[in-house]
Amino acid sequence: MDRDVFVQKGRARWDQLEKLLSRHQYNAGDWSELSSQYRQLCADLARAQGLDMGQDVLHYLDELAGRSHNRLYGGRRGAGKEFARSLFVEFPRAVRSEWPFFLAANLAFYGPFFLGVLGPLLSADFAALVLPESQQAQMESMYSDSIGRDGFGQDTMMVGFYVMNNVGIAFRCFATGAFAGVGSVVALIYQGLILGTVEGHLWSVGLGRNLTEFTIGHTAWELTGIVIAGMAGMRMGWALVVTHGDTRASSLAAAGPIIYRLILGATVMLFIAAGIEGLWSASPAPFVLKVAFGVFGVIIVAVWLLFGGRGGQR
Repeated sequence: MDRDVFVQKGRARWDQLEKLLSRHQYNAGDWSELSSQYRQLCADLARAQGLDMGQDVLHYLDELAGRSHNRLYGGRRGAGKEFARSLFVEFPRAVRSEWPFFLAANLAFYGPFFLGVLGPLLSADFAALVLPESQQAQMESMYSDSIGRDGFGQDTMMVGFYVMNNVGIAFRCFATGAFAGVGSVVALIYQGLILGTVEGHLWSVGLGRNLTEFTIGHTAWELTGIVIAGMAGMRMGWALVVTHGDTRASSLAAAGPIIYRLILGATVMLFIAAGIEGLWSASPAPFVLKVAFGVFGVIIVAVWLLFGGRGGQR
């Protein structure tokens, strides 16, 4: 292969890599692109060595490969800082910048949720329209007394169970957004109605205090995480439908960083909820203390979403 042809074919990729290396901050997408560009560059360097493209080309590619390697593997030591920035700065900014989807997701979830809470309190027949009798009986049995467990080992086991359960619900709320966002709306409506009806039914049979004692500590984290997962699904569906003249793939790629940040935040919220649910919610702590803990969680989540990333340099 002619030297000039080789350089001409690779120049655009190398320039793109140079631009990437000039950045001071990276998000997850940037790291992925850097890794891909580095692999292509190593292939170019090996080809240049095999074809003897000249010392100037070899020196340039070797130097560029060295800088890329140092940034990719040395810079990864700062990955924790980048993760923290994505979580505490970019995530709340993404929620606020996409507030119409956040509002729509909350309406889709909490409208049916409060309908489910009020229905059993106003009509003894409402719960049967949503929950099978066997599930009603199961819920009554679970909360017939204050929930407790036999030691730390069972608590940690339940953390794993709650992680799988919470992430499974959130994944359905997100992934169904591939159906033009409608799937996420339907998933949020369904989850809101089910959870609300369970709560309303238990209050109607006199077990509301036991339910509150168990759920109040993790409710803010879990329900907000589910809502934001559905929000991310709706945003994905919007990108697939409203492309502004681009291909669907290009439109989805452009929305990718926003969707990633939303999913990151929702996932962390659900992991926190699972930890609280497994290690704290069934503890013998006084009811008043559990309520205070739950209120504190609501404040933390609200402050995070409303004020996270404000005042910093974008």
